[in-house]
Amino acid sequence: MSAPRHCPALLVSAPASGQGKTSFTAALARAHARQGRRVQVFKTGPDFLDPMVLERASGRPVYQLDGWMGGAADVRARLYHAAGEADLILVEGVMGLFDGGVSSADLAQQFGLPVLAVIDGSAMAQTFGAIATGLARYRDGLKVHGVAANRIGSAYHAKLLAESLPPDLHWLGALPRDPALALPERHLGLVSAGELSDLDARIDALADALETYVSLALPPPVAFAAEDVASIAPRLEGQRIAIARDDAFCFIYPANLDVLREAGAELRFFSPLAGDSLPACDAVWLPGGYPELHLPALSRLSDLRAELHAHVDAGKPLLAECGGMLFALDTLAASEGSAHRMVGLLAGRATMQQRLSGLGMQSVALPEGELRGHTFHYARAEIDQPPLMQAANPDGGPGREAVYRRQRMTASFVHFYFPSHPDAAMQLFLP
Repeated sequence: MSAPRHCPALLVSAPASGQGKTSFTAALARAHARQGRRVQVFKTGPDFLDPMVLERASGRPVYQLDGWMGGAADVRARLYHAAGEADLILVEGVMGLFDGGVSSADLAQQFGLPVLAVIDGSAMAQTFGAIATGLARYRDGLKVHGVAANRIGSAYHAKLLAESLPPDLHWLGALPRDPALALPERHLGLVSAGELSDLDARIDALADALETYVSLALPPPVAFAAEDVASIAPRLEGQRIAIARDDAFCFIYPANLDVLREAGAELRFFSPLAGDSLPACDAVWLPGGYPELHLPALSRLSDLRAELHAHVDAGKPLLAECGGMLFALDTLAASEGSAHRMVGLLAGRATMQQRLSGLGMQSVALPEGELRGHTFHYARAEIDQPPLMQAANPDGGPGREAVYRRQRMTASFVHFYFPSHPDAAMQLFLP
């Protein structure tokens, strides 16, 4: 086994969602990158949107660290690899510090990551110290490196918050309450990075504020243990996989692309929204995203509709995930408005809802092997054929998505994480 690698690292967490974890992590990444440091950012959990922002902030792809989807070995291998290349590792947590079956605190303790607790201080004063103390003392063995405040109103406000901390909790600074520093949101979370023309300006403004109000001293180095990971067999050697990628189809794990490339596939990206034809290919991947925001444009793609039908009718593989599956149905309607024609590869229709329709981790025992992933959507679908199978929810929740198959087309609301079973993932793209 190789010797451990050492690299400064922080896990950025908070008492709850909406406190400013992504803003703080993006600001840290951009500020350190501007000082010439190589910053590798990770995201805890299955989120797609935060990593898009964090990739822009750091200039490097952002990978998931998920103890269930990928497993501990996957997490350990990614941290070890990053420690050999980066000057700073940042991990953005998910929800609150202790929330979830496998929480950010669990990840921090398992891999020795010190925690930066970001707390929205906009509507409090001395209670800030009570919340910070609770986060730091709630569990023995958790290392809290420091505490920072978000959305402060003034220098005096920051002083009150800092003075509320006990002596052993380090005050690392604060970001002001300023609309120019906010990252826009919509129903699935943050607005995707590709849609924000001023995203770099917003991240630079966050980094400017951080350099003014927050310490940029590197945290202590963390020792990351080595992990032997089995190599991926080149089962896709010579296979051309066409992947839809634009604002309507943007939910793609970088780790999934790595699996396909390491398996020998040639990846050919195309944009349905730009009117691209289907590239010459052996398999197609329609990932999730926001098709509901582009219904008129997608409904007019008659040439692509015919090309996708010819592809599936020829018995070639196609994977349609969540938004990709909605695009593959006969029609899709916004929550208020008429239905628009989609591709019609899978008989059925869907309507967007005002409330969340599917949420949770998913495990799918496909004929190819068990793949893990997650579901998060606002659509209700009525599909006119029995499912191939139902996913299982490891948390025991009610969300159990169906998986449909037509010839070599596989469709589901589930977003699959290919490293959970690379061989099963590869088989989805083979005849």
